[in-house]
Parts: sequence; structure tokens; C-alpha cells
Amino acid sequence: MLDARQTAAADQVLDEEGARRRHVVVALSGAHAYGFPSPDSDLDLKGVHVAPTRDLVGLSPTIAPAERMEIVDGVEVDYSSNEIGAVLLGVLQGNGNYLERLLPLLPVRRSTELDELAPRVKRAMSRRLFRHYRGFSEGQRRELEKAEKRTVKKVLYVLRTALTGTHALLTGEVVPDLRVLAEAHGFPEVRALIARKQEGERVALDDAELEPARASMDRAFAAIEAARGRSVLPEEPDVAELDAFLIELRRRYF
Repeated sequence: MLDARQTAAADQVLDEEGARRRHVVVALSGAHAYGFPSPDSDLDLKGVHVAPTRDLVGLSPTIAPAERMEIVDGVEVDYSSNEIGAVLLGVLQGNGNYLERLLPLLPVRRSTELDELAPRVKRAMSRRLFRHYRGFSEGQRRELEKAEKRTVKKVLYVLRTALTGTHALLTGEVVPDLRVLAEAHGFPEVRALIARKQEGERVALDDAELEPARASMDRAFAAIEAARGRSVLPEEPDVAELDAFLIELRRRYF
């Protein structure tokens, strides 16, 4: 959870950005959402907004993501927001980043449109998300192994990503909190890693921690591979419902 200073910083940024675009949702992401923030963790705010339809149908459509990073009263805030058309296309392709924005456990701002959209997004989930979560966790591990300083944070990101994908494939639920995932999928060793990470963003693994961490990552990769074959999700998404929703939303906000 955010403290009073972090909440005030988020509110200031989102009040200003909300005057520039209509947010469907802004979700808390990063270490705060993943269950392992440290005192020096930044505040990661990921949004989805709907642009006026008239801005999209001319010769020069304005669909660039909005980005902002600054320190507000001592709190580092990293804000970004993507237009809903690109986000829904990403959902259909299995993009876990966008699924986590539209099905947030920790929404900072939400709209009535999200209430309409969230159940449709859940019904559009498919096994395509395996590729996103497996690929992203592999990329994080490669970065870890190549780094001169191997941090606890990077190990936790590998485990978080692989286990979020595992859980989504097995249950149809998107859960980013590694504490919950570790309990559900049998990774008790994560508690000690989280305790180490809470000392700071750049805390390094010592030699005694490295091999057990590698074993945990191997198990997480095995878990997501097994989940792919046992998934409750369909192989391919149903495009029609999200397509119909987007068309109606465009009409609403011309």
C-alpha cells in the first residue's frame, strides 16, 4: 500500500494528466504492485486512456503514448498511459502488461468504462499470454546472468513474471503480487528474497543465495510450461466482443 506522501504525489500527477486525457484506468505497477517495494522504489503508474475519436480519424492521428517521470515531494513518479485501441489489440495478442492494467488488483483511478470493459477483457484472455510471460521472464533472466551485479530485484522480477503467467493460465485470474503467487504455487523461499529486496533496489545476491535463486527460477519456468498444457483458457481469443465495445466507445467519445 502507498503511504500518505506517495498517495499525494500520485494524486497530483494524475489530476494534472487527467485534465489532458480521459483515463479508463490507472493501475499501480512495479514493486508496489508486485509485493516487494523498498524505501527507494519509484511509484509506477500505468494508465489506459481513450482519445477523442475525431483525433483518430484524420490524416494525422494522435495515438502516441503519454509519458512523464519526475520527483514530486521526494517521491519519484513514473507515469505512462496508452490509448485504448492499442491496448485492446495487445490484450488479444496476449500482452500481459495490458491485461494487468485492465484487470488491476490496485487501481489508483478507475472509470465507469472499466466496469464495462473488465469482464469483457477476462473473456478475451487466451493461451497467447503464455508467450508474453514466458518470453519476458526469460529476458529478465538473461539480463540477470549477464549483469556484473546480480540483484535480488531481478530474481524477483523473473519469478513474478513466470508465476503471474502460470496463475493466469491455470485460473484465468491475473495476479501480479508475488507474495500471493508464491503461497499459491509452492515457493516459500520467496519470503526471504522479498525481505532482502526490501533493504533497497540494488541489493545484490551473495554467493550463497545465487544457486538457490537459480533453482527457484528453473522451477518457475517449469511451472509455466506445465500450465500451458493444463490451461483453462482457450487457444485463441474471441475478438468480436472487444471489437464491438471499442466501436461503441468511439461513438460515445467522438
